[in-house]
Amino acid sequence: MSEFEGDYLDNHYIHRSNWLRAAVLGANDGILSTASLAIGVAAASDFREPVILATVAGLVAGALSMAAGEYVSVSSQTDVEQADIEREKQELEEMPEIELQRLAEIYENRGLKKETALIVAKELTEKDALAAHIRDELGINEISQAKPIQAAFASGAAFTVGGTLPLLATIFMPLQRLEYYLYGSAILFLVILGGLAAKAGGSDILKAIIRITFWGTVAMGLTALVGYLFGVSLA
Repeated sequence: MSEFEGDYLDNHYIHRSNWLRAAVLGANDGILSTASLAIGVAAASDFREPVILATVAGLVAGALSMAAGEYVSVSSQTDVEQADIEREKQELEEMPEIELQRLAEIYENRGLKKETALIVAKELTEKDALAAHIRDELGINEISQAKPIQAAFASGAAFTVGGTLPLLATIFMPLQRLEYYLYGSAILFLVILGGLAAKAGGSDILKAIIRITFWGTVAMGLTALVGYLFGVSLA
């Protein structure tokens, strides 16, 4: 990596987008899923044990499901990228002149003069034709390229951390009106998550907090309503 690239990554946050997206999604889902489940059960039960049991089950199943789902999803994206790269290799072998003109057209559409675009396309083709087409025709680069294992680990680990917080609340918060304590603590956790995610990504903190808190409130409110509507004793 050049000194310029190092400075670029120091001043921008786009290189964090892959793992940050998976981590925020996992932590948010961990907090919301386990808290909502705990709230729903707490609203229908007068005992702590069913709430804890349901929360632990939701935490374990959710973390494994999140990691597996993220891995499969991102792996599918990787398969598509690799298939496109293989097609591009074949096209470069079978019709190099057409591919050169296609690359020149891309640069021309970005604002270069036709002659300049052709010169740039020729020079980049001479250096590494496949790399140029992968980057500029397919839009795949080191930052945006899918990383299944990284995404799965970040998502699963973040779900576990996020889900552990409501679990602790179910264990230590007062049993009386436990669902309200769960709701309040979950909102607090979501506010913290929104702030940390925004700071890590260099985006607006207040906007992130409002967004994550609003949708968290909706999700937990609907789950609590279900618990009240089906408020049978789980003893």
